[in-house]
Amino acid sequence: MMQRPFTRLGGVAALLALVVGTTAGCTRKSDEAAGASTRKPDQVKIALVPGGAHPYFQPWKETGAKVKTDLGLGDVTFNETSDWDQTKQNDVLKSLAAQGYNAFGVFGVSPENINATFGDLKRQGHPAASLGSCPAGDVDKADFCLSTDVEQAAYKAAQAAIQAMDGQGNLVHLTGNKVDSNTQRRIAGVQKAVDETGGKVKLLQTLTDVDKDLQSAQKAVADLLAAKGTQIQGIVNTAYNPAVASADGVKQAKLPIKVIAIDDDQTILAGIRDGSVAGTVLQNPVGQASVGSYALMKLAGGCTMNRPGVAIDSGSFVVTKANVDSYDTERQAKTEELRKAFDSQYLSCK
Repeated sequence: MMQRPFTRLGGVAALLALVVGTTAGCTRKSDEAAGASTRKPDQVKIALVPGGAHPYFQPWKETGAKVKTDLGLGDVTFNETSDWDQTKQNDVLKSLAAQGYNAFGVFGVSPENINATFGDLKRQGHPAASLGSCPAGDVDKADFCLSTDVEQAAYKAAQAAIQAMDGQGNLVHLTGNKVDSNTQRRIAGVQKAVDETGGKVKLLQTLTDVDKDLQSAQKAVADLLAAKGTQIQGIVNTAYNPAVASADGVKQAKLPIKVIAIDDDQTILAGIRDGSVAGTVLQNPVGQASVGSYALMKLAGGCTMNRPGVAIDSGSFVVTKANVDSYDTERQAKTEELRKAFDSQYLSCK
């Protein structure tokens, strides 16, 4: 990781202004929601709200500031204070709405429960996007989900690891929270790639719940290498902290293990350049924040989603030594492609 698109008021805007003027401040909630659907860019205030602090989301903060200027928005704020607690995240969103923020890009703490949060935001007349993670199940009550297809990204990562292992041997998978639906999708993607080897590659172990912080990941990797290091030919990572930990841990242990990481931490990129890391699979957090904000602005201005709640892959990219110095060009091209797709495919604007 689908209802309630906004509608444009169009030609009745003048009539609405007259009605508001004659009611002398007696504004109904329905009027507020209607007004929200025709905001100009400088009236749109976007909140980008991840589930908590994590290195993956730092580009959202930088991108939000750039988007504010590029699109002429009223404001863009970044708030990571939810501390990975859904109740706290809901409180943060309520507080931001009370401060005048009127469009929301949210990475939900709980994929199983985040639809209730999106439903609340939409009832208040606020465009809402699920960014970086889609709700669990088949229903998304946000306007859209712009996220990595995590199963596909994990499949690519496992394929890259298997290729680096010369197509045979023992593979270990390091990933995040076991109960997260995204983790289960990642596990499925890795298993698919292993199954395609016809038994030449064995999935020796899947370690979940090792992405809480770097220290926990480092301990998990150290314990793994101490216990099974000589049995392992490859490690595939589908979570940020274990990727950094395994890249460093394998290098320090001087073991001939092929490591495929995730994302572009400097430790990982340096490892690819010096050969200690076989590769990484990058996601597109910049694209999520920039294109997500663009689409939220358009929705706030009266556009509607052609398919409310649609899930859109923000892209994943395999990086090896061959393209480690040029990969961002491909990612930027994907981001521009996504923006154009919203205009031509996903949005209806009158």
